Amino acid sequence: MDRCIVLVDAGYLLGAAATLLTGDATRSRLSVDYRQLIHQIRQRAEADTGQPLLRIYWFDGAPDRVPQPEHRRLRVMPRVTVRLGLLTRIEGRFQQKGVDAAMHAQLTELARNKACSDIVLITGDGDLLPGVMAAKDHGVAMHLWAVQAADGEYNQSEDLVGEADERSLCDRDWLTQAIKAAEPSAAEQEAKAPAPPALERAAPGGEPERPLPTPPRTPTPTALAQRPAPAAALRWSSDTGWVDLDAGFPLLRDLTTPEQEWADREFDITQVTGEPREVGRTFATRWIQRLPHDQAAQLIDGLAEANPRIPRSLDGELLRYAARFGMIGNEMLEISEGDRVYLRAGFWDGITLNTGQRTAAR
Repeated sequence: MDRCIVLVDAGYLLGAAATLLTGDATRSRLSVDYRQLIHQIRQRAEADTGQPLLRIYWFDGAPDRVPQPEHRRLRVMPRVTVRLGLLTRIEGRFQQKGVDAAMHAQLTELARNKACSDIVLITGDGDLLPGVMAAKDHGVAMHLWAVQAADGEYNQSEDLVGEADERSLCDRDWLTQAIKAAEPSAAEQEAKAPAPPALERAAPGGEPERPLPTPPRTPTPTALAQRPAPAAALRWSSDTGWVDLDAGFPLLRDLTTPEQEWADREFDITQVTGEPREVGRTFATRWIQRLPHDQAAQLIDGLAEANPRIPRSLDGELLRYAARFGMIGNEMLEISEGDRVYLRAGFWDGITLNTGQRTAAR
């Protein structure tokens, strides 16, 4: 059938949106216009798939599977069906039970009965991977939507991303048309209010007793690195020792838009093998190609003066990027010295290659 169906994991959609907009995954911190959100999902699904919408399935958890106010509003909207799993409290945190199983069953049933030609899946859970594979085997095109992640992190299973036929990013601008950060309650505002200043004790002579000054401490390299620019005047290099390299080298994350970040991840999953020199070259290529045009020449010249060292902040970002590839390291940056050498060699390969291309383009 030439039509599309959308399966929404509400826990993922709203939890990721809350993290992005408020820094906390608690959904109660959001104000959601559900009618607008459903309208946006329908419009985007039809545009992405080129097919008319049959139905939106909204999967969520609820205590004892009793519909909550938002579920009652959703289930009376046109083309919306609500499926509820169990919401339980475990060690002080709410967890959904049965939602993933219900989504998997619905996905495979729709594909088996050829109810549609395209399915849009809004989730990040890798447990749905078998269902996605089965749906593809039945001739259904799978579209996977992701919610923009906070802090440049990722919130979807890489296996799920790799199996989808089409992928799309729901960024902050799209989300905030229907989802906003809720205004804090009066109790929360009162809790955040600064405490009144402590009264000074009177000294025996009647004068207030002043607190003793805290002796100055020498900042550690970590403390310096955490200070906002330009307070951190020193940069820790990839070589041993301090190097005065505060030339304002931007990080790749600061040069990258959400759309580019999403495309980068797609490319990394499908195209980059994970060989250290290739990883370093890929990182450098993105960095140099995204430099502001009016600053590129100055930044490239400054970086060339440091060769073969890399400014500490940029080098740290390179290592964190490399740690995403399991064959090189892990989240603790446990990367061998040999692989670090090849990573940095690849970085300079990318800089040299792209510097030549930029020069030829002038």
